[in-house]
This record gives sequence, structure tokens and C-alpha cells, in this order.
Amino acid sequence: MRDQEPGPEGRRLSTREAAELLGVKPETVYAYVSRGHLGSRRVPGGRGSTFDAKEVETLARRNRRESTAGSGSGADLSVRTSLTFIDSDRYYFRGVDATELAARHSYEEVAEWLWTGRLRPGVTFTAPAASVAAARRAAGALPEHAGPVDRLRVAAVAAAAADPLRFDLSEQAVLATARALIPTLVAALGPADPADRDEGPLARRLWGRLSGRPADEATLRVLDTALALLVDHDLAASTLAVRVAASARAHAYAAVSAGLGVLEGPLHGAASGLAHRLLVEVLDRGDAGSVIAEELRAGRRIPGLGHRLYPGEDPRARLLFTLLADLPRCGPALAAAHDIVATAARHTSLHANVDLALAVFTASYAMPSTAGETIFAVGRTAGWIAHALEEYGERPLRLRPTGQYTGPKPPQPLPG
Repeated sequence: MRDQEPGPEGRRLSTREAAELLGVKPETVYAYVSRGHLGSRRVPGGRGSTFDAKEVETLARRNRRESTAGSGSGADLSVRTSLTFIDSDRYYFRGVDATELAARHSYEEVAEWLWTGRLRPGVTFTAPAASVAAARRAAGALPEHAGPVDRLRVAAVAAAAADPLRFDLSEQAVLATARALIPTLVAALGPADPADRDEGPLARRLWGRLSGRPADEATLRVLDTALALLVDHDLAASTLAVRVAASARAHAYAAVSAGLGVLEGPLHGAASGLAHRLLVEVLDRGDAGSVIAEELRAGRRIPGLGHRLYPGEDPRARLLFTLLADLPRCGPALAAAHDIVATAARHTSLHANVDLALAVFTASYAMPSTAGETIFAVGRTAGWIAHALEEYGERPLRLRPTGQYTGPKPPQPLPG
């Protein structure tokens, strides 16, 4: 909390008065304080906090300006966030290099860092039995051809229905939901190995849903690192959908469901499946040249290459390629990926992205083409929760744009 030093006395507001002026809940006023947007001072001899009226009014005016920015659209052109910063060829979680975090800490520990700004060494997430049972029943009722993201969406809805306290949007309640929801989603995917148990680190549990092959510690480390790298990546399309839902005060399960709905787009989470299929085809043919030629001839972009936020190689791909190089089973697929990059370089300056690195991993262990999307969805759920928490601390419905009507000028006569 940023406490003000005693200074010239001006009109001061109570927490309730400041909340009314800002149009937020009283607890949200302290979120502004913790983020440095507002100062506070304890009442002498009392327990409450007071706020400088001019400072509160300035913040309220800024919020109103943002809500009407963008040629009358009514939507914020940018979203304040203290979670992820992307700079050239690196990205950071709460100011700490994200690749270093992922290399040194488990997925669960990185998620806790993103949520709270604190590390909890050795933390694991546990799903309530009732939540898992509801999610598995709902996911089990889907048609056979349903994909993993279908199962995750249905599982999120079922888990919400099993939680009567889901409308509690306080920070501690949302964090408790997150720690239970993520392992519930993994459990609902259905184990590839019937003997698999829902115990231990999340990466170990997820492995049993992706592959029937045994995994050693080095392999599990790659999966765990991939999950941690994918925790968040600023305002991707799915994350923006989550923040819109949270802006309308949808509960955490519903916000995650919004993210999962957007994730299936071929330009987002599903891109890893396209990269997987491309890589498998290159492995089958033994050479990337003819495969890339066919993609270019058809006017398609090469999956697994390029990222709008990185002029060079995706830092997530760079770390994963380094780890994959230590797994002998990944050798052929890794060579095929380098062949794809080198072949495409004759026609474009695009570099490898995280989808290609995931494809090397999933193809090497005979996982389905949807495995990369599953890893992406599970990993990103933690980031969605972090953004929902931030949005709950902002003014409600601030992400509600106004449409620019381009239809026939009213009034028009009734049809028919």
C-alpha cells in the first residue's frame, strides 16, 4: 500500500465515499492503492483509511476518459495490467523474465507468482472430489468425436454448477477456485492410462491424458516448462474475452469458459495442431521442401512460424528447443523442425514460434494432433484467472464498446 506522507490538509474521503466517486466496490479502492494508482492514509487513532479527494477525482476523470476513448467506441484502447510485459524478444511475468521462471520453477509455482506476486515452493493443486465427479460425468456424455477443448469447456461448466459459492468474486475465493479448477479440467480429460491417479504435480497428471507412453523426469520437465511458459502472454484474443466476461462480473468459471471458446480458433490455440500435422508430414516425406512448396502454392501461411509480437525467434520456442535437444526421442522431429525453418527462410524471414516447439514434443511421443492445444489451454487457464482477478478490481463494464452503426438510416418501413 502506498501511504501518503503528512502534508497540506485537503478534503479527504472515506473508503465508502471514494468508492462511490469511482463507481466501484469499496474493496476495489484498495486494489487501486496496491497498484500505485491511489494513495491512502490511516485516520489518526482510527482503523480506517482516507483518501485525498482531488486524487480520487483525478482518477475518476481518467477512468471516464478511458471509457469513452476511441472515436466514441466506449471501449478502452488499452488495458492496464501488471501481469505480463513483452519487450522485443523477451517477456516478463510481474517484471521477472518468464523463461527463467519457467526454467527454474514448476507450473503451479509460476501460476502462484502470476496470481499473487509470491512464490510457493512445492505447491500442488488439488481438485475436490465432487467437482471432478461432475466434470467427468459431463465430459463423458460428449460424442466420441468431441475434442479435448470441448471436454474442457463442458468440464468448466459442470464444475461451476457443483460450486454454490462461485459468485464470490473476492480475491481469496477466486484463487481457491483457480487452484481447484485447473486440476479438475485435467481430470476431466480422461486418462490415457487407466491406472493413472490424480496425484502429484500437474504435469505428471496431464501426461497421462496425453500419452500412453511412460515418462521420465526429463520428459515431464519439458511438459511442465511448456505449461509454465504458456501461463500468460499479455492480451491474446482468449485473454481479452476473459477480461470482457470479468468486466461484466461473470464468475471465474464463466470467464475461463469464455477463454476456452475463443481458444479453438485456427489463429490461436488450434495453431499448434496445424504445426503438428505439418511436422508429421515432413517426417513422413523426409524433407521439408515439397511440403513447404505445397503450403505456399495453396496460399497458406506456414504454421509454426512467425509471431506478431516477436521480430525474431519466440523466446518460448527457444527454451523448449533447448530442452527438447536433450531428449533422444525428439531428435528426428527436432531436425524436421529446423528443416522447416531453414526451408521457409528462403521465402520469408519468419522464425519458429511456440507452436512448432510444441509440435516437436507432441509428435515425438505419438500424441494426437490436439495435444498441443490441450497443453496450451491447461497452461493458459492460470493466466486467464490472473486477468479476471485484475478485471474484478476495475470499474464494471468498462470494456463495453458502442457499435458504429452502418445499416440503413432509420426509420425504415416494416418489411412485408
